[in-house]
Amino acid sequence: RDIFLDPFLKAINEYELVSENDHICCCISGGKDSMIMAKLFQEYEKINKNIKVTYLVMNPGYNELNLNKIKSNLELMNIPAVIVDSDIFEIASMQTKSPCYLCARMRRGALYKFARERGCNKIALGHHFDDVIVTTLMNMLNTGSFQTMLPKLKSTNNEGMELIRPMYFIREENIIKFNEMANLSFIACACKFTEEVAKEDSATTSQRKQTKELIYRLRNEFPNIEKNIFDSACKVNLDYITGYKIGDKKYSYLDTEE
Repeated sequence: RDIFLDPFLKAINEYELVSENDHICCCISGGKDSMIMAKLFQEYEKINKNIKVTYLVMNPGYNELNLNKIKSNLELMNIPAVIVDSDIFEIASMQTKSPCYLCARMRRGALYKFARERGCNKIALGHHFDDVIVTTLMNMLNTGSFQTMLPKLKSTNNEGMELIRPMYFIREENIIKFNEMANLSFIACACKFTEEVAKEDSATTSQRKQTKELIYRLRNEFPNIEKNIFDSACKVNLDYITGYKIGDKKYSYLDTEE
């Protein structure tokens, strides 16, 4: 419990993720991370009586096997979630280019809609410590920019709604160890497009997976690599940055050079 609840509470307190009278939509995808997050929110509700949590599973079109697996896990873990059906997978699979991008956008839009309809003002996502450092390194390697995954983010298109990531300090390896010890198994992405790609080319890997594997390989030479990547986004020294942005405005170190 301590390896999950302590960092969960640390993120909530350090980044001020939860306020009094918040109504939080705990978004459960059916994967290992969001299921753990749901259990942590159940514990947190016992500590903080001034909030409300709605547990939501958005079904974008899972096949019967995967949907039944989600329902079975919800029952096993005693999570009182509402399942909302949609046809997002079907619509996204019609696209020949970037179906994953379209799927992600549609799922995010539907999530905001469902959360708003239920009176929520915050949406909790199950991104953890390792998601944060992989995102940070991916931006450097693939977009040439230094930016990370924030623990809290105001929605620009949905006024009054915030995204929060209370698992910000939780390590993925601890989630995996717990699941193995408890003999739990969960679904992955499970969309038709992903299944077809896996059939056609088992060697196909995403940039995110490649970046995660790169970090893992470098651990032998740099034992503190994960912590250092994470800390780098918290300790940016603008005196030694050649350029940066605030909103749409760009700045150069020459602007402040004497």
